[in-house]
Amino acid sequence: MKLLRIAILTHSTNPRGGVAHCLALAEALCALGHEAVVHAPDPAGRGFFRNAGCPTVPVAANAVAGRTVDLVRARIDDYLRHFATPSACDFDVFHAHDGIGGNALATLKHRRLIPGFVRTVHHIDSFSDPLLAEWQDRSIREATGLLSVSRTWADRIRDDFGRGAQVVGNGVDLSVYRSEPTEADTAVRERWGLGPGPVVLCVGGFEERKNTAGTIAAFARLRERQPRAQLVVAGGASLLDHAPYRARCRAALAAHGLAVGLGEAVVETGPVPQADMPALYRIADVLAFPSWTEGFGLCVLEAMACGTPTMVSCRPPFTEHLTAKDALFVDPADPDDLAQAMAEALKPDTRTGLRTAGLARAALHSWRACAERHRDAYAACARVQQEPIHA
Repeated sequence: MKLLRIAILTHSTNPRGGVAHCLALAEALCALGHEAVVHAPDPAGRGFFRNAGCPTVPVAANAVAGRTVDLVRARIDDYLRHFATPSACDFDVFHAHDGIGGNALATLKHRRLIPGFVRTVHHIDSFSDPLLAEWQDRSIREATGLLSVSRTWADRIRDDFGRGAQVVGNGVDLSVYRSEPTEADTAVRERWGLGPGPVVLCVGGFEERKNTAGTIAAFARLRERQPRAQLVVAGGASLLDHAPYRARCRAALAAHGLAVGLGEAVVETGPVPQADMPALYRIADVLAFPSWTEGFGLCVLEAMACGTPTMVSCRPPFTEHLTAKDALFVDPADPDDLAQAMAEALKPDTRTGLRTAGLARAALHSWRACAERHRDAYAACARVQQEPIHA
C-alpha cells in the first residue's frame, strides 16, 4: 500500500475523548510511515491540549457567543475558509470525526474541491434542534466511507442509514498510561487536595450523557460509610451547552451536603493537562463511568492501563469489549447499585482481580493495531479520490 497524506478533522483542540483519539491515531499512522495531520478549530489560539508526535493544524477560528447551533455553524465555516483553496486540500484522504468536520467536507465535496471523505462515528447524539440533527445526519449520509469505534454504533448506522461501517476500535498508549507510581502522583494529589481516600474518579465533567448525577447520588451513599471519601469530577470541556444539567448536579451536591472545592468532598478539576491524567487515574481507587451513552469509553482503557479498578454501565459498548472479570458492571439507573459497586471496588480481593484483568485488557488495545485497521478504509477512499472529479 502506498503511503498516504491524511487530513484528520476533529471539533476542538480541548481534551475530549474524540480529540484524544484523533491525536493518538495520527501518531500511530505516522509511525506506520503515513503523514497524518490533525486539524481543529482553535478560537483561543493555544493549540492542542498536548504536544503531539504528528503534524497538527490549529485552524483559525473566531470566538462565538450564543446558541450551540450558532457555534457549530461558525466552526463549519471556519473549516470551509481553511480548505477554500486546492493547495489546502492537498491530501489523499480526508477523515472527519464529527458532524462539524463532516459537514465541511460534504460541502467541499459538492464544490468539487475534494472527491470524498471518511467519517468516523463515535456515537450519534439526539439533538432537539432540527438543524443540529440534520447536520449530524448529513455528515454520515454523504461520507464516502464510514468507520465506527464499536459494533454498537456500526449496527445503529446500518439500522438508521442503511449503510455499512467498518469497526476500527480504540487504543491506549501503554508508554504513557502505566501502573507504576511516579513523582507526579504526589504532586497531583497535593494540587487537588486529595487525602487518603477512598477517591472516586469521574471523567467527563457534569454532563448528562456521562450520568454524573447518578454518580453523585451513589457517592453520597458511599460517603455515609466512608466519611473521608472524595469524588473527583475531571474534564468537562465541550462545545455543547451543559449548563442546565450542571446546575442540577450542583443542586444535588448541595442537597447531599457535599462541599465542592480543593480538599473538599467533591473536587471539580475542569480540563486536566494530559501529563497529569495517568497520575490522577493511579490516585483514584475506582473510576466511576456509568454512562448512558458512549462511543467506546476511551478513559476506561486508560484507567485500566494505570491499574485502576473501573465500574461501567451494563450496556453496550462496554459489554462488547469488556467482561465481568475486567470491570464492575452496574445499572446506570440505580444509584444503590452504583454505590455498592464503589464499595466493592475497595475490597482488596476485588481490587487485585480487577487490576490484573484490567491491565491485561488494556494491553490488547494498541494504537498501532487501531491504525492498521484504518488502512483498508483509507485505501478504498483513496481509490475513489483518484477517479476524475468531473466524471
